[in-house]
Amino acid sequence: MAEPYAHGMLDVGDGNQMYWEICGNPDGKPLVLLHGGPGQGCMPGMRDTYDLERYRVVLYDQRGCGRSTPSAADPSTDMSVNTTAHLIADLELLREYLGIDRWLVRGASWGCTLALAYAQRYPHRVSAIVLSAIMTCRREEIEWLYGGASRFFPEEYERFAGGEPDVDHLLADYARRLASPDREVQAQAAMAWGRWEDVTLSLEPNARPGAFSGPVDDDLLAITRICAHYFANNAWLDDGELIRNAGTLAGIPGALTHGRLDLSCPVTTAYELAAAWPGADLFICDQSGHRGSPAKGDFLRAAVARLA
Repeated sequence: MAEPYAHGMLDVGDGNQMYWEICGNPDGKPLVLLHGGPGQGCMPGMRDTYDLERYRVVLYDQRGCGRSTPSAADPSTDMSVNTTAHLIADLELLREYLGIDRWLVRGASWGCTLALAYAQRYPHRVSAIVLSAIMTCRREEIEWLYGGASRFFPEEYERFAGGEPDVDHLLADYARRLASPDREVQAQAAMAWGRWEDVTLSLEPNARPGAFSGPVDDDLLAITRICAHYFANNAWLDDGELIRNAGTLAGIPGALTHGRLDLSCPVTTAYELAAAWPGADLFICDQSGHRGSPAKGDFLRAAVARLA
């Protein structure tokens, strides 16, 4: 497994310290990885996904998760300073701190939302964009994941939603419980949220049972609290703005892949994004869902190699 040759903590303000690391070729093309979740954090295995001879790969943990501090698992952590705008500013501060002029932005799932929001704010700092498991946090996407998908798993949704018919109220209630100073209240909400995330992925090829609903540790508490916080607020984005403004990315090479069997994020979003983004290349994989697959992996590796 590749090891970072540099790492540290960056003060991004508001009392937040952001963990970052770099691996690969110090003279290679800069590539930054935006992890999913939101709140998943980066894992060591992500370092080996790229051609480390040709790329200088930057990984980091977004506010509140992973090795960044303070952790969202702590109910006293101020989440008012953890928004999409803050994450965009953090990413640009990291670029400046590392002395990088332009970089390839790679995102998956929530990382796609952040990648698009960052690139539309700072297009002159982006050399290319590679995205998988496309998500843009439109209201219809959030309502589908935490409401519409219930038609496939009505019994499990009843456990998750407890009869609450309004998705807005449901997400706000989870955000409140996941910020509770009562550890038991917080833990129960985290387990229920994690179970629902697992359920929506359970029919996929390559599904890993219990990927979200493992032990109630700080990682699970952080990701579930951050997810509820972001989705209860529609990620602080105007509805549909990332697809509506995709034309601003004209001239930036884009490679997109999405699984047709993705139940949590239906393929419609990927299709509409590619249609609105001049020059973007979309590969829809018929054999995969939200998670990776050999075919998606081949497409991504080829895209990253081409863009090097």
